[in-house]
Amino acid sequence: MEQYGLDNIRNLVLLSHCGAGKTALSEAILFTAGAINRLGKVDDGATTSDYDPDEVKRKISLNLALLPCYWKEAKINLIDTPGYSDFVGEVKAAIRVSEGAVILVCAASSVEVGTEQVWAYSEEANLPRLVLVNKMDRENANFYRTVDELQSKFGSRCLPVQLPIGAHHDFQGIVDLMAMKAYIGSKAEEAEIPSSMQTQVDSFREKLIEAIAEVDDRLIEKYLGGEEFSPEELSNGLRQAIISGKIVPILVGSALQNIGINWLMDAIYNYLPSPKEREVVITSDSAKQAVEPSQDAPLAALVFKTSADPYVGKLTYFRVYNGVIDSNSQVWNATQDGVERIGQLFILRGKTQEPVSQFRAGDMGAVAKLSLTSTGDTLCSRDKPVRVEPILFPEPAFSEAVYPKTKADLDKLGAALSRLSEEDPTLRVHRDADTSETILSGIGETHLEVAAEKMMRKFGVGVELEIPKVPYKETITMPAKAEYKHKKQTGGHGQFGHVLLELGPLPRGSGHEFVNKVVGGRIPRNYIPAVEKGVNEAIQEGVLARYPVVDIK
Repeated sequence: MEQYGLDNIRNLVLLSHCGAGKTALSEAILFTAGAINRLGKVDDGATTSDYDPDEVKRKISLNLALLPCYWKEAKINLIDTPGYSDFVGEVKAAIRVSEGAVILVCAASSVEVGTEQVWAYSEEANLPRLVLVNKMDRENANFYRTVDELQSKFGSRCLPVQLPIGAHHDFQGIVDLMAMKAYIGSKAEEAEIPSSMQTQVDSFREKLIEAIAEVDDRLIEKYLGGEEFSPEELSNGLRQAIISGKIVPILVGSALQNIGINWLMDAIYNYLPSPKEREVVITSDSAKQAVEPSQDAPLAALVFKTSADPYVGKLTYFRVYNGVIDSNSQVWNATQDGVERIGQLFILRGKTQEPVSQFRAGDMGAVAKLSLTSTGDTLCSRDKPVRVEPILFPEPAFSEAVYPKTKADLDKLGAALSRLSEEDPTLRVHRDADTSETILSGIGETHLEVAAEKMMRKFGVGVELEIPKVPYKETITMPAKAEYKHKKQTGGHGQFGHVLLELGPLPRGSGHEFVNKVVGGRIPRNYIPAVEKGVNEAIQEGVLARYPVVDIK
């Protein structure tokens, strides 16, 4: 396998609201780059990235998919992500290991809630990004309305670098505002700019050139002096503006028609940063420092996904930030403080696995059957242990009780839930002591439904998901006193006991408090623990509905 230097790698994530066409775009990119020989369709369940049976069934992406391809002199590690908000953990992981993003917006639906969410995630990660207005061949597609909404939501830095020729059934191609040329069809055949568009083209190009000029004092001087920019000056200026976040370029196309995809690939190659251009924060000897990635430095790699593969077992996805990682070697897991043996390394492209001998800094790959390693762990050299900042996953927001369908399922339930939560860090499992239920928590209802289906398919464990029982409690609102005399004559001296008990309310969350007010030794001290034990047993069932009693003294 050809190895690529840091300058010639692009790691980028595809982001959008659900249904904007990320998976179709992934397919078009792989096809255009020559990585696949036919365009698969989501409706047919034949795409490279959505190969999971649950994805094929639901016709949506549920997992991130690593899709490397090659364009010009670069290796592009493309990561397709789910658009459905329940699977935001996959999105967060993909963003964490990327240097750039392509945000898709549907030309018919325009900016949606999910668009705003992924934009916010990109801002938080300080990712340079491109916007692709996709589905220009759809009914009601309107590029200019979409541009207006993008600028309204995200600011005037969102600027078209391309304009569409036609829309819906009449969508034919694009006008490149940088080169001032038109390109028609999926083969991008060069053509004259339509005369009906010339005024519009000139107006948008002027706005673009003005924005590019503002990133460089030398360019602004030329602009104010009325001088033309050379193609190289335009390209370098736009790249600088994109990486600094001063311009977010808007491109246009149709993934299904494969129109505009080669120009998107050029933009990824020309304008998005390489791994070398973004520092990585590494912790060594309890000190954090931002360092420039290097293939000659000691190993530092971050695990960003774990999955259970039916053929090779546990599959671990990683991103190398420093150094190299070799097949059939040993590394140190700095998070778990243990040695991990690395077997065969793989290039992943959807479900396809291509064996390789090595991955260098800046690249991504996978390895099977690691015993200690989980998502978020750092792999490094034992001689020079370091830690890469882990992925910050969102907290669960929705919970359901898990009940096994059969006795056989019950026996395997614990192991299945453990492996499931290892695959997906946004899933949490705990046992509710009050209701004796096993509770599965995740981002949303669909998230848990998919988890239950995955348990059956991958681990052979059938479960039912139900609304968790409410762990009700009882308490009192006013002080009370009770008295009881116990008399029992069984011969001899018999039995006699006189109990005086006072109850009082405590603030919420206080639990319960037992106070011994016996004075003078009238009751032997060794009897008191038995009295307290009796009280503790009694408050396990209240008088109203037999729920535990709390917040009393």
